[in-house]
Amino acid sequence: MKIYLKFIAMSVLALGTSACSEEKLLDLTPINNISIEDAFSTPSLIESSINGMYNAAAIGQYNTTNPNGGRGFVWGAAFVQQGDNRGEDVVNIQAFYQITYTSTYDAGSANNTYYWVDAYRLINRCNLAIEGVTAAVSNGIITQAVADNYIGQAKFLRAITHFELLTYFARPYNFSAGASHLGIPYREVGVDTQAEIASELLKPRNTVAECYDKVIADLTAAESLTTNVTLTKASKKAAIAFKTRVYLHKRDWNNVITEGQKLNGAYALTGTPNGPFANSYVNTESIFSILMAATLNPGVNAALASQYKTRKLVSVSPIIWKDPSWLSDDKRREEGVLIETVNGVKYTNKYKDGVNYTDAAPVIRYAEVVLNMAEAYARRSSADASLSVAELNKVRNRALANPTTQQYVLSQFLSQTALVAAIIKERRIEFLMEGRRWSDIHRLQGDNLVPIDGIPAKVGNGSLVASGFVLDGTPYSGPKSEAAIPGSDFRFLWPIPLLETNNNPTLKAQQNPGWE
Repeated sequence: MKIYLKFIAMSVLALGTSACSEEKLLDLTPINNISIEDAFSTPSLIESSINGMYNAAAIGQYNTTNPNGGRGFVWGAAFVQQGDNRGEDVVNIQAFYQITYTSTYDAGSANNTYYWVDAYRLINRCNLAIEGVTAAVSNGIITQAVADNYIGQAKFLRAITHFELLTYFARPYNFSAGASHLGIPYREVGVDTQAEIASELLKPRNTVAECYDKVIADLTAAESLTTNVTLTKASKKAAIAFKTRVYLHKRDWNNVITEGQKLNGAYALTGTPNGPFANSYVNTESIFSILMAATLNPGVNAALASQYKTRKLVSVSPIIWKDPSWLSDDKRREEGVLIETVNGVKYTNKYKDGVNYTDAAPVIRYAEVVLNMAEAYARRSSADASLSVAELNKVRNRALANPTTQQYVLSQFLSQTALVAAIIKERRIEFLMEGRRWSDIHRLQGDNLVPIDGIPAKVGNGSLVASGFVLDGTPYSGPKSEAAIPGSDFRFLWPIPLLETNNNPTLKAQQNPGWE
């Protein structure tokens, strides 16, 4: 096995020791195709190795037969597409996301398998980068300050990738007392030797509480170490913003606010809802996005503009389109700007470059931080509804035809439940086709105010008619042939992939219930 093994995911290490047919999968080299002996030997090669982390985040690898054929796992497009199609606010039109949309996946299905595989491949790159730049400081190749910036970036990517996996392979934080239920293995060792393979194969799943603690610790380290200001690289402010997301899932409302307030004045919502998408690399709102270029994107089978714009494989669902709380003159409905209509069916126009696929993949933007704070103000023990409404209006007002008469006022919300429900609805509208819906479905299981039980019912896979999108002030009342799946159903969680459990006895024994 080549020394390039250092850059593979832990989840397929066992395959490399037992199956020569997987050689192509394992032979995933850094972005500049150098060996690990050289990867951290000069400042320029170290920078290339760091860029390799972002390349892995943007492209991923979809199967074992085409090692260069990525589908945007896990941050380049797949997290948007998978997060959308697990929810009810989009409709899968063709077969591409059918298994995800209909919850007919299994432990061998490609989309959920490579979510896990590529996530841990990226995590392993991050761990190797941390070890490599630490050694480079000892060898006098780079300064500690330069190394700290690289380590901060690696810890950021490591944190958010583990957190993303938690929303698919583990129950939400509030599922058990103290979040003591099984999470995922939180991997902090860069694997490149047989001894490390053997050791890591013994590592069990951490509890969800342990995973959250480690995610927050990594993000806090990234906050203190990174010095970047570039949108497409991990930064201090990106770490802070992501902590508001993690604390929201943890239901730690005070820390959502504490972290969010750190960003006061650092970002501003763009003047229109289209602002973050009209120029996805230069705007006042985007905090962290994944770089896409004509020569670096997941291609026709995964790029956001390909799937959602050119090929129109996924549409907006009439369930959210006809929701009466989404005002008919809201700018987020504007034809040719954020929406494109074909034969009466509504599609997103957020991702605009259907030729070169250069739209950045949006991971987190300031609108989310604002709505996270709005929800935290409404939910914390010393609830402040007025501050909550003010934050909610910041996002909603820019989309209104006449904010003076249409904005929310405090007297509209007669209960804490009503206010939180309005915030959740605003999230569904604002982040439509950005992959955020599943994250909210997941965290709201068993919620005390706006609970969701399992996976909501959906419009039938591929079954849309123009009449279903006619705005008449009433909710969608048409068929939802994709029945709801209760939260107690084993399908709520994805199974740990066979690629892992066939070679990892520890995780085979900890497979999600119902998938054994």
